[in-house]
This record gives sequence, structure tokens and C-alpha cells, in this order.
Amino acid sequence: MNIDSYMSEEHHMNINWKEHQKDPSVCIRDASLTDKAWIVSHAGIMELAIGAGAWRVLDMMDILCRALDVKCSADIGLCSLSCTFRANGEIFTQQLTIPTTGINTDKMHHLTVCVRKLAEHPESISVAEAHEMLDAVRRRKGLYTPLQVGLASGVACFGFTFLLGGGLIEMIGAFIGAFFGNFSRRLMIDHKMSLIANVILSVGFDCLMTILYYRFVEGVFGVSPQNEAGYICAMLFIIPGFPLINGGFDLAKSHMRSGIERLIYALMIITVATFTGWLIAYALSFQPGDFAPLDLSLAVKVLLRLFCSFLGVYGFSMMYNSTPKMCFTAGLIGMVANTLRLELVDLAHMPAPAAALTGAFTAGMLAAIVCRKTDFPRISMSIPAIVIMVPGMYMYKAIYFFGIGENTTGLGWLSGAALIVLSLPTGLILARILTDHRFRVCG
Repeated sequence: MNIDSYMSEEHHMNINWKEHQKDPSVCIRDASLTDKAWIVSHAGIMELAIGAGAWRVLDMMDILCRALDVKCSADIGLCSLSCTFRANGEIFTQQLTIPTTGINTDKMHHLTVCVRKLAEHPESISVAEAHEMLDAVRRRKGLYTPLQVGLASGVACFGFTFLLGGGLIEMIGAFIGAFFGNFSRRLMIDHKMSLIANVILSVGFDCLMTILYYRFVEGVFGVSPQNEAGYICAMLFIIPGFPLINGGFDLAKSHMRSGIERLIYALMIITVATFTGWLIAYALSFQPGDFAPLDLSLAVKVLLRLFCSFLGVYGFSMMYNSTPKMCFTAGLIGMVANTLRLELVDLAHMPAPAAALTGAFTAGMLAAIVCRKTDFPRISMSIPAIVIMVPGMYMYKAIYFFGIGENTTGLGWLSGAALIVLSLPTGLILARILTDHRFRVCG
């Protein structure tokens, strides 16, 4: 075999589900253990590929297994799924992997509906039809073009900047940087660029465009360098909210392997992104400081926080490929939860981690109410609503101070970030325990 030809092929071998059907015409209720196992695994690996944590993957597989009268034990990682199925004295084991993970809440929604149909009508759906239904979900195209996703991230970071204390000049800079950064990131994802290269190049492009913007407005319009604080906000589109929060959920459900892998995955992205941003700023002698205080009345500030929280969550939801209705609903939840968090800090002088826990708990409770009235996946409502609470600025400042040798100050920012990050999944977990019996119990 020609080694150059071999290396040009895909590194990950996709599964042809049709090749593993023993009797495609039999209804799934009466199918063989092997056929049932492939159907359950097909649904499970799809759920894993679109961003769900181990607890949700197992829950979906459990629904199907109960309907098909098989027992399953599974070990789930970030990109792998090992399963053993048992029925009528037979045993079937398989191990599946995916090349990478991503977030697609539209597919998550349609996969939930598909699995529900399979579980409710196992006597009238054949093995071949079951795989075709699942493949139809897998083949769904993204709802938004790279341009739209770039604009969504720009809008999200535009709102994010005000919530962190920035004014209009900083908000425009964050919009420009995030637009170019996430637009390029989406193009690289479509061309299967590897994770670290994607993060470095997209954040690097984001930072360069943001610095060019500030140099332009400072040179042409005489804008104060103090407005450069918005530089940090432009890279917040890269924050991996889903794996960060789902990692906490998995640990809470004792899925240690999946939880640890997701947290390491999220921390790797955050570290690479913040280090890239700091390194570019250092190389170009760009030193963003703190935001200048905004002279706004309480009423105006609250109204703007409500509006910008809605914009931020709506934009992040679009980046996760949510439908407009899902984006709007998540935006309303985030608008209430995040504004509550900020006002608890400002008016009640509550510590930031405690306020973050309260805001996340509120988002989780509101998501529970909404999802009882709709068939949206709950995490597609709750996680986008709290992503804007992730302390990206704390993380950047920690890297910045470590980079210039002020380790004590860096540790202060890092510990503050860690406490807030710990509070966010804790708030959602408490809400889930109170409102979801399947999550509350074990076994």
C-alpha cells in the first residue's frame, strides 16, 4: 500500500449501519439481540456525538432497552461508548468511537423525538426503518451558515461585554473580533480541522481583528486606550459551556470517566484560548486593563442587562444550532437568571460564586417549567442560559498575571474563576434533583 495514499484517507472509520442488520424486515420488538443492540448503540453514539453527557446518553439508551426488553451496561467517555447487552441468556458486546465531539441541540431535539417513537411503537417499526429514522436525524444539516454563526457569536459577545462592564466602544470591538473568530472557526470545523489548531487559529484571528479595530478608533477618533478592556470579551465565544457543565453533571451522577474527560477537554480549550489571546497581546504590546465605570441609573442598567443577557444567550444558542424558537426561549430564561445574578452582586453584595449558583439554579428551574410545556431537550434551555455566567475574563486575567510572573495575583483570579465554575453546574444539578425523578435516583 502506498503510504501517502493511506495517510490521505480519513483517520476514523464510519459505521455502515446497514451492514449490521441480521433481519431488516423484523419489527424491533421481535428482533434478535444483535439487531436490538445495534439500534440502541446507534442512538447512543449519535447522542454522544452531538454533545450529551454520559448521564443523558445512558438515559436514552435505557428508554430503548426497556422498550426492547434487553439489559445493557455501558461505559461512556468523551468520544467512546462500550456496551454489553443481555437477553434470554445471550450476550453481545461492542465498542464504538467517534472522531470528535460537538454541540447540536437541533439534532438532540429530533433524536429525542425519534427515540420516543421507537420506544412507543416497537411492534410496528422494522429494524431497517429504525436505522433509517436514526440516520435521517444524523443527516440533518446545520440550521445556520458560517456567516450566520459568526454574526451570532458577535451578537453574543456584544451583549456579554456590557454585562462585564463595557460600553459601546468595547461592545463594538467584541462584536467584530468574535464575528471573525467564530466565522473562521466554523469554516475550519466544516473542513475537519483538528481541535487545538482550530482554537489557536480562530482565537488568533479574533484577537488580531480586535486589536486592529482598537488601533483604528484610537488613531482616527482619539478613543482612550482604557477602552481596550473589551479585547478580552471578543474571545469569549470559545468558552466550552456544554462540556464544562455536562462534566459536572456526569460527576454528580458518578460517571467519573466521562465527567473527568469532559472537564479536561473544556479546560484544554480554555487554557489554549486564553494563552493564545495573552501571547498575541503581549507580542503586539497590547495591554487591556479594567473597564471604565458606566454612569447609568439603576433602572437603565437593569433594563440594559435584561436586553444584553437575552442577546448573549440567543447568540450562544444559535452557535449550538438551536432553532429560533429554542433560541428565543433560552434567551428569556437567561435574561431573568443572569440579571438576577448580577443584581444580587450589586445590590445584595452577595459573593460572586453564591450569586452564580443562585442564577444557575433559577435557570434550571425555569428550564424545567418550560420543558414540561414543550418537547425541547432540557439542557438546550438551561446550559445556553448560564454560559454567559462562565467567568472568561477571570480566566484570561489569571493567564495574564501568570505570564508576567505575578503568580499570587494570578492565583487569586484563578481561584475566583474556579469557584464560579464550580457553582454553575451545582446550581443546575440542584434544580435537576428537585424537578427530575430520573436524575434524582440511581439504579
